[in-house]
Amino acid sequence: MAVEQTVVQATLRMALGDYPHTAALKAQEIKSDRVALDFADITPVYKAFAEMVRKTAYEVSEMAIVTYLQAKSHGKPLVLMPCVMLGRFQHGTLLYNSERGKLALSDLPGRRVGVRSYTQTTGTWLRGHLQNDYGVDIYRVQWVNFEDAHVLEYRDPPFVERASDDKNLLKMVQDGELDAGIFGAELPADPRLKSVIKDPEAETKRWQAQHGVVPLNHMVVVTEELSRSRPELVRELFGMLKRSKEAAGLPEPDAIDFHPFGVEACRPALEMIIDYAVQQKLIPRPFMVDDLFDDTTRALV
Repeated sequence: MAVEQTVVQATLRMALGDYPHTAALKAQEIKSDRVALDFADITPVYKAFAEMVRKTAYEVSEMAIVTYLQAKSHGKPLVLMPCVMLGRFQHGTLLYNSERGKLALSDLPGRRVGVRSYTQTTGTWLRGHLQNDYGVDIYRVQWVNFEDAHVLEYRDPPFVERASDDKNLLKMVQDGELDAGIFGAELPADPRLKSVIKDPEAETKRWQAQHGVVPLNHMVVVTEELSRSRPELVRELFGMLKRSKEAAGLPEPDAIDFHPFGVEACRPALEMIIDYAVQQKLIPRPFMVDDLFDDTTRALV
């Protein structure tokens, strides 16, 4: 007589942002006999990244790709999954106060430009555009940041300074204490603030047509222990994330896929951000894309 095997469901603690493509998963509409997800209540989600890097506070976490590259450089026990949670174009994120005069890309060397953290992925993409597409000497810009890196072992290069604790990025740009600032997904609703890159929508289209890349900001990581000891749970989780994206109807027909899944789909953007991170002294040496994954996550498609 055959003995029926019982599948024991494992509960994984997870930090994940709220997006259309994660809505079905977070609403428990994506079911699994193997995996139950216990979502951390943390907003904005980037506040989870430091806890994941420093304390492995979760089994699974969304994570900015530059944070992961730095974590891997410093031997943190994390493994990348090939699924993008946040991707966006960055050309319109560098803003200046037009009331204080014009500011062109050629004016940036010698100026003070603020960014939440020098290690922020949005800033890394934007500086990569400045250096590689527009010929700006980013080492002659004085970068001003406001937060520590998620990876505490990292030290900012000498052309980066820390603002005092009572300062605010937006107010410093508005008041002229900074010549420009790099802002994230929610651009300030201040009509005085203009993009340093002129006609950023047109520049985005030109850049994307040239490179065929969507800048990826956030992906997903798991602990080395989980991937090594329970690879079947990692595979199941990847499938759940894919089904949640499909439930959102993404990507729309003939639209750009801002949330690619699979190593090959992510490879061009990963190669580019690795190059940018080395150029900007965020990591000491480049990685091969395949080395960002382990045998389990590299095979996920």
